[in-house]
Amino acid sequence: MADLYAKDWLDTHMNTLAAWKQDAFRQFGNMIADPSNAYPCIPGRQGFLTNNLRFGFAADPRSEQAVIDVVKLLQAYGRCSRETGKFASLVIFFHTTADMLNSFSVEDYEELFWSVLKRVSANDTAPWPEHISKDPSHHSWEFCCDGQPYFSFCGTPAHVVRKSRMFPHFLIAFQPRWVFEEINDSTPFGRNMKKRIRQKLEAYDGIPAHPSLKWYGQADNQEWKQYFLRDDESVPSKCPYTFMKNKLKAVGVLFHK
Repeated sequence: MADLYAKDWLDTHMNTLAAWKQDAFRQFGNMIADPSNAYPCIPGRQGFLTNNLRFGFAADPRSEQAVIDVVKLLQAYGRCSRETGKFASLVIFFHTTADMLNSFSVEDYEELFWSVLKRVSANDTAPWPEHISKDPSHHSWEFCCDGQPYFSFCGTPAHVVRKSRMFPHFLIAFQPRWVFEEINDSTPFGRNMKKRIRQKLEAYDGIPAHPSLKWYGQADNQEWKQYFLRDDESVPSKCPYTFMKNKLKAVGVLFHK
């Protein structure tokens, strides 16, 4: 059963979870809420500190169970995300086994990431939103599940150079598109936020920001290029994601608030 958790609940019920889940959540908190305030994602840090984020745990990302877990979590999250706060995001930690930790490269995790998104789409029963292109090369494209568009972010144990994309467990975060209604290039708040994030990102990683990082909706922007960043500046020649037909019925999920 894939459960949706709030930080406040996890803080007080941590010992009820499996050891790997406890470690994933603790590591995430140590990273995003570090005392030096170095982590570059300002909205993510604010969301964590103000209980806006929601968390879920999924099986080995290579398994079909993991896909079922992610679908269930996104279905549940889509129904409550607007009630969680303006810095909303869903963070899903995957059971990352020893063989993955010992042998998977950044490229292996990249393939795994896109595999998860494709398989989630294949098991999503809701129609694709009409205002979102199904073509990843179009500037309006965004990953969607259960009728909701999300910006997706992946962290892996294999990243070394881009420290902002390194996490000890395979991780995928889903940020609802509505969060960016105020954080975009058309508002002074958004432009200032972007400037501050880029400055912190370059300081955190020690290298220039990836050239693929742009604003959603820009004519030359392709969101998929920002979902998974390699340690260098290379990108795949085309998006690995392809829209797939639905096949799985919606299922329930427990809430821990």
